[in-house]
Amino acid sequence: MKRLIVNGDDFGASSGINRGIIEAHERGILTSASLMVDLPGAEEAAELAQNRPGLSVGLHVVLTHEDGERSVPPGGASEEIERQFERFCASLGRPPTHLDSHHNIHLEPAYEPFFLDAARRQSRPLRGYAEARYVGRFYGQWNDGSTHLELVSIEGLIQVLESEVDEGVTEIGCHPGYIDPGFQSSYSTEREAEVRTLCAPAARAAAEQLAIRLVNFTAL
Repeated sequence: MKRLIVNGDDFGASSGINRGIIEAHERGILTSASLMVDLPGAEEAAELAQNRPGLSVGLHVVLTHEDGERSVPPGGASEEIERQFERFCASLGRPPTHLDSHHNIHLEPAYEPFFLDAARRQSRPLRGYAEARYVGRFYGQWNDGSTHLELVSIEGLIQVLESEVDEGVTEIGCHPGYIDPGFQSSYSTEREAEVRTLCAPAARAAAEQLAIRLVNFTAL
């Protein structure tokens, strides 16, 4: 059986990001989200998640600035991961369903051991090291930062579904959202394009045609 988690990163970054993630969940194929506990929209995101049991919510650990520069050195990673984990539990009244990180810093050798240790201690699946195979191809920029909306079009999504989702559990990362005034991110118009694609009837139809079952992290 092909099972697919569609996970929205940056939940809690702003009200507009929250709105896009919830819309993609209620009207589209998004099944999960990862919460940034210290950002301006975090409290609102926690409230939105409470009444949506079909939306699994994990912890999106932030150890970097928006430009990718490190805000926490490796020596302080363990303590900071634990602090953000505890804040998540206090905000939602339950532990996160999974762990990942902003800019996927947990995949870097200097930070990897601290994330693996936290995942082991908390018995949480960690992106890239869990049963779910992670796919990051649904992203509207090239490595040089140039915008390519065709990558997050319905055609781009269907190509990812056809080529990347196989037997077992797959996680596709995404970044849907709406851009509020003053929100600083190098990934902006791409977010709104993702909302449109994830909510398109053709997205759900393609998943059904490919015999893909949409699930969240409770499937693990």
